[in-house]
Amino acid sequence: MNCAALLVLADGRFPAGGHAHSGGAEAAVAAGRITDAASLEAFCRGRLHTAGLVAAALAAAAAGGHDPLALDGAADARTPVPALRTTSRKLGRQMMRAARAAWPSAALDALAAARPQGAHQPVVLGLAARSAGLTPLDASYAAVYEAVSGPTTATVRLLSLDPFDATAVLARLAPDLDRIAAAATTAARRVTGEGTGVLPAASAPLLDIAAQRHAAWPVRLFAS
Repeated sequence: MNCAALLVLADGRFPAGGHAHSGGAEAAVAAGRITDAASLEAFCRGRLHTAGLVAAALAAAAAGGHDPLALDGAADARTPVPALRTTSRKLGRQMMRAARAAWPSAALDALAAARPQGAHQPVVLGLAARSAGLTPLDASYAAVYEAVSGPTTATVRLLSLDPFDATAVLARLAPDLDRIAAAATTAARRVTGEGTGVLPAASAPLLDIAAQRHAAWPVRLFAS
């Protein structure tokens, strides 16, 4: 395992644009669904088992060498809300810029040319992992960690939550991260024989609705 490259890719300071997004936490805080560490943990657990699982499987499949354009289409089908589709492609563009600077590859160049407006972020994440010499499981771990670290960091800012309590939330979620990363990687392996339809399509309707409403807010701290 190329551990150092995985640390770079999963680092919140990697310039892929994630710091500007709350992963739905801002809308959840406004709605009173996140009020403290316990409710943040419940929110992150739900996000991990839905959007996190889907993103991790897409990233693992891309890292495994499956057609990124087919995976981009699969990501589109699993992102029914326009606001989240726009966000994913915007983050994909930013991730592409950072990845091409860090780990230049013909595969990244080809996807950037084919999707000039941005491919979905998990697909680019997986291709970046492959370009960095990482495995599908590594890519899956990067995706699931991002699924919960983004909302956790955002909630520290939104609620002035104690950073120590926020870190404890992430620590308690670690066993779930392991299980979801493994499940996503297992599903990604099946794409070769069964096509992209085998990838998870777990939905989170409340996250979708909140994201679409959040996009229309005239004033907000986070882009999503």
